Amino acid sequence: MNPATATPAEARALFRTTEVPTTAGFSPGYAQANLIALDKRYAFDFLLFAQRNPKPCPLLGVLEAGETTSELFAGGDIRTDIPSYRIFREGTLVEEVADARDYWTPTTVSFLIGCSFTFEQALVDAHIPVAHIEQGRNVPMYVTNIPCTPAGVFSGAMVVSMRPIPASQVADAVRVTSRYPAVHGAPVHVGDPAAIGIGDLAAPDFGDAVDIAPGTIPVFWACGVTPQSVVMHSAPDLAICHSPGRMLVTDVRDSFYQVP
Repeated sequence: MNPATATPAEARALFRTTEVPTTAGFSPGYAQANLIALDKRYAFDFLLFAQRNPKPCPLLGVLEAGETTSELFAGGDIRTDIPSYRIFREGTLVEEVADARDYWTPTTVSFLIGCSFTFEQALVDAHIPVAHIEQGRNVPMYVTNIPCTPAGVFSGAMVVSMRPIPASQVADAVRVTSRYPAVHGAPVHVGDPAAIGIGDLAAPDFGDAVDIAPGTIPVFWACGVTPQSVVMHSAPDLAICHSPGRMLVTDVRDSFYQVP
């Protein structure tokens, strides 16, 4: 299957049976989403956490307790339609699985969070290079020293994704992505990674390192992997998340989340 021509439904069907290293580049023009699923006793606390931290946790939708599909991905199954899931118990990653049905219960609530993959086609259309797509890698992601605003039992540090942007196009990248606030919007930092607690760009906490071309500047966007950093810090008894860089491909057009 050619990722660039796959429909969202075709992509989700592929992910049920086939391992892929990243969903970047799949079904261009359609929004992708991060996942965190928790028992309903944590649902209000996490909803409040997302509302207090809209940059890293912009909510696209919530599936009520026991629900496994949504109009965002009609006919799909949130338990199987992401290429890989991470299972956390009391804040510790215990397993990575291709099918999460064994961990779902009638009281599981799923939160779908905006993903910066959604605005990458807009960057490409503006002739701004996206290194990890060009290099066939997962986007590099880093835990920062930027604290999120706590809510209930949840607290922790923001995670960011990084794209090296030619210096002459940084302002264009900011302008393009600022039109997508539902999928993280404008960058949270440009330039020196040490200023936000990142010691080595070649050693991301999630995803893959990318080759950084001369004349480019590292640009950092808030990332929907932040809930996993928060889970590791806050230690709920069970959390089901997507594997970083392997997302839910939705039926919603990118343009739906674009503001004027």
